[in-house]
Amino acid sequence: MSKKWILFAALVLSLLSLTACAEKEKLDDGTELVDKDELIFTASGEFKPFSYLKDDLSMTGFDIEVGEALAKEMGLKPVQKRMKFKGIVEGVKTGRADVAVASHTINPQRSKHVLFSTPYYYSGPQIFVRPDSSIQTVDDLKGKEVAVAKGSTYAETASKYTSNIKMYDSDITALKALSTGRHDAVITDFVTGKSAAKEGFEIEGRQLIERSEQAVVVPKDNPQLLKRVNEALENLRKDGTLSKISLKYFGEDITTKPE
Repeated sequence: MSKKWILFAALVLSLLSLTACAEKEKLDDGTELVDKDELIFTASGEFKPFSYLKDDLSMTGFDIEVGEALAKEMGLKPVQKRMKFKGIVEGVKTGRADVAVASHTINPQRSKHVLFSTPYYYSGPQIFVRPDSSIQTVDDLKGKEVAVAKGSTYAETASKYTSNIKMYDSDITALKALSTGRHDAVITDFVTGKSAAKEGFEIEGRQLIERSEQAVVVPKDNPQLLKRVNEALENLRKDGTLSKISLKYFGEDITTKPE
């Protein structure tokens, strides 16, 4: 066998090892976890105030505190794992994490690949522009350059109103670009945009396009884990933990379904 073929074979094996689903440990109730004593939850760390990095490069934010509370309610040690947002669903599918607590909107496309918990907060996409912009509603977006985060549902939302879409690794970088003079608008979660404006970004919110439900992402083949996650979330709702975390980061309760 030539050296070239040996290198090719090694590369193939390496790729297979990276994409193969990780072996998991099965608990007595049928729940499967990467480690039986831990709940490994993933987020991007690029979606302030939901998940962002501290000086020690660990993550904090609303999603992170929900993930930690969820693990503890399930009697497990919380272990955070950072992934790029666009790769999180695949990461959960292939066993690199047990769940994702990363502000994923429930939608039919994602539901083909993963399970969703009951919603742990309610939000919705909103148009954000610079203060001097004449854009007010989605009708004004025709032909405009709209920035969104890769892997988010906001790209699909934006595509309904314009074909001129620019992708960023995170919502915050898209909003920062908008604030400094690039693009005509950004479509992102209304809480994220409002928080960025409070931090000094030169942006304003315009039309709230629709309402959405955000949930914990669970592997499709792990319904028992989904059951335990939903039970834990219900307990966290009832004892006020979710509301308390929301008030800490947003000054309002976004965990209660709007009427």
